[in-house]
Amino acid sequence: MASVAQKQSSDTIAYFSMEVGIDKNVPTYSGGLGILAGDTIRAAADLDLPYVAVTLLTRQGYFKQRIDAKGIQHASPVAWDIKKQLKPCRPQVKVRLDGRSIKVRAWRYEARGIHRTIVPVLYLDTDIAGNHKDDRQISQTLYGGDHAYRLRQEWILGTAGVKMLRALGYRQIKCFHMNEGHAAFLTFELLAEAMGKEKQSRPSKKQLERVRQQCVFTTHTPVPVGHDAFAIKDAKQAIGKHPAWAVTKALGMKKGVLNMTHLALSLSRYVNGVAQKHGEVSRAMFPDYTIDAITNGVHVPSWTTKSIQKLLDQHVPDWRKDNSRLRYAINIPLKELWQVHQANKTKLIEKINRHSKVPFSPKAFTIGFARRATAYKRADLVLQRLDRLAAMAAKHGKIQIVFAGKAHPKDTQGQQLIKNITDAAQAIGSKVPIAYLPNYDMALAQILIPGVDLWLNTPEPPLEASGTSGMKAAINGVPSLSVLDGWWIEGCVEGLTGWAIDSPGKPAAQITAVLRKLEQVIKLYYQKPEQYRQIMRNALALNGAYFNTQRVVEEYVRKAYLL
Repeated sequence: MASVAQKQSSDTIAYFSMEVGIDKNVPTYSGGLGILAGDTIRAAADLDLPYVAVTLLTRQGYFKQRIDAKGIQHASPVAWDIKKQLKPCRPQVKVRLDGRSIKVRAWRYEARGIHRTIVPVLYLDTDIAGNHKDDRQISQTLYGGDHAYRLRQEWILGTAGVKMLRALGYRQIKCFHMNEGHAAFLTFELLAEAMGKEKQSRPSKKQLERVRQQCVFTTHTPVPVGHDAFAIKDAKQAIGKHPAWAVTKALGMKKGVLNMTHLALSLSRYVNGVAQKHGEVSRAMFPDYTIDAITNGVHVPSWTTKSIQKLLDQHVPDWRKDNSRLRYAINIPLKELWQVHQANKTKLIEKINRHSKVPFSPKAFTIGFARRATAYKRADLVLQRLDRLAAMAAKHGKIQIVFAGKAHPKDTQGQQLIKNITDAAQAIGSKVPIAYLPNYDMALAQILIPGVDLWLNTPEPPLEASGTSGMKAAINGVPSLSVLDGWWIEGCVEGLTGWAIDSPGKPAAQITAVLRKLEQVIKLYYQKPEQYRQIMRNALALNGAYFNTQRVVEEYVRKAYLL
């Protein structure tokens, strides 16, 4: 069994996230939120920070995706070997829920930094003999079930997470960092700790402030519907007696609703959005709170291909220790970068051709679009005028498009997007080959993203809080063509690091804007290849030097952790 190998420190930061994507063999993530969490943890290890992370064990993962010939998504549980990937921890803790005592254990993953510093990631598990059968299900499926299931998962994450840290010897934690509102119940446990054994019916202002001084909060969601909310009466029935119920107003609970974001906002001394624009949107959504912004990044060593890493090692010494030195990638010879890119592209094309009925060519201009399949991402926007796409290919040179991404099993609109893309692929045939690769995960992303010539992003503004897939593309020398939203507002230097798409109001005008700019990019690729390759290099050097989690974590240290 695993013991606490990390040196205990009064400066320890405890990072809580409902999902963590840190290893392709540990599928406890659904998309960008979890991948960001994993990248943040890795960067903390690289920077030798006294970090510990807490998340949920989901034995069936998110889901395994299969897409049939008609474009219909089918979901099934993910099989993975927990005992092979994680180590069991010794202690168990107990929490009360639904009038029952629930035993919770933890499994440990070790994230190792470039200096061999270890950041433990603790996966909380309720599937323990002796627990009620319903309670054993809490750690089965990520984002599965109904509101009641979600509330119970979040209660385990927050309260059992704090109790487990204490049981493992983390007595003097400087800061609890909540990555999204899912973890906000940790404030309930900290409030109970602050009150101690004092016989009080309600916490004092001093005790509330003590909790607030221990917490920081990162919000990721730019629309109200995306913030978890539960009826207070349902939460009280599940959770039972707790001193927090005496101060619901102080904790942001209004109109009989427990909004997890309001709870986190009310009990955090520092709050941030995940891009400058998202900070503005969040301040408009929650005008009663002070909300800063720290723009997301990606963990560069994890998302660059081995061949890109080798190229950086030759031309940018110490880039791993100091990601800002990636700006010196501007001196990499274009010929060398192009050769590496072509090797990455060939690897992707080979994978696509094992799945696609219409073959892809390594010589054709390849566009990539891979992210969560949901309506606002508008994955099929570029396919609304297939005749125009075919005409571009005939006039300027071959075009091919690869898509990937999962739609939540309850998201019918997202599943329809997948079907729309499949239908479009059949309609256009070999004029513009289109493939939809199933089961998008970390392993597939590490092949798909570096292997395309252009990364396409067409969200409906301002719904893209940040986005990190374009950052992963950039550090592999792949420029973006994207709507100006999220991180791209900061990352786009038109014609230098990539291209921006105008976002006129009417749908028809938006489709025209996407296709007009795409045609300009295709012409550049075929007619001025040297200039296109310069933009590829710029994306790596200029975007990569800033949009990385090393810079992100350093900002958290200065702005949040050291307060």
